[in-house]
Amino acid sequence: MKLIRYGSAGKEQTGVQIEGKNYDTSAFGEDYNELFFETDGLTRLADFISNNTLKELPSDTRLGSPIARPSKILCIGLNYKDHAEETGAKIPKEPIIFMKSTTALIGPYDDIMIPKGSQKTDWEVEFCVVIGKKASYVEEVDAEEYVAGYLLHNDVSEREYQLERGGTWDKGKGCDTFAPLGPVLATKDEIQDIHKVNIWLKLNGETVQHGNTCNLIFDVPYIVSYVSKFMTLLPGDVISTGTPAGVGLGMNPPVYLKPGDVLELGADGLGVQRQHVVAYKP
Repeated sequence: MKLIRYGSAGKEQTGVQIEGKNYDTSAFGEDYNELFFETDGLTRLADFISNNTLKELPSDTRLGSPIARPSKILCIGLNYKDHAEETGAKIPKEPIIFMKSTTALIGPYDDIMIPKGSQKTDWEVEFCVVIGKKASYVEEVDAEEYVAGYLLHNDVSEREYQLERGGTWDKGKGCDTFAPLGPVLATKDEIQDIHKVNIWLKLNGETVQHGNTCNLIFDVPYIVSYVSKFMTLLPGDVISTGTPAGVGLGMNPPVYLKPGDVLELGADGLGVQRQHVVAYKP
């Protein structure tokens, strides 16, 4: 299945995407949240779909994040060798973990807002894992059992805040609008091989990032297992697995987002996002 959520921001209802068309499942009566995943919601949703006639949504319907606000958005830094090299960073010996604020969450086609006073807002296309059940001290060989599905993420980053303002990376990662997710959450059966997923990003029509999950330094099962040894993962939590080379920070000279720019990004089986960049507004 491919799950979607639609409607005005903060008031989204649930749906599914079937053969490229979006359908309403609001009569199912549950949001795609922690409780949904915890109580085998994917199985119950599949039964609902097979036993009901679904109404197709208008093509211009706004899509929000395909999951409700999770307890955590976790990210793995410098997880592609070429990205680490372009930023001048050392190849990590263990996964680098940071968090994005859940208030950064937006839909896949919503505007990205440059923070007040920002000069170095950047882009990062990433492949994400969504946790399906509570996970603590998971063995790598069992990691797949704890996964509900996968989705696309633009890990928008303010590089001055991240790298020049002291402390951890989090302050450059969690600004409002900095976590577009979607358009779909694809269940595990929808992705033939999570170790061979192409991801890409275009800036104003020009491809600047192109990578494949086969080049991850730490792959998905290892990441799920590793993170679960440091914190309990809850159903619906998101783990973003890192970005390949081609970010603005790594260009010579660096290139950063400005109002009027357009980002388009995608991944095999996970659809395409598109965002306009706008100036800060209260």
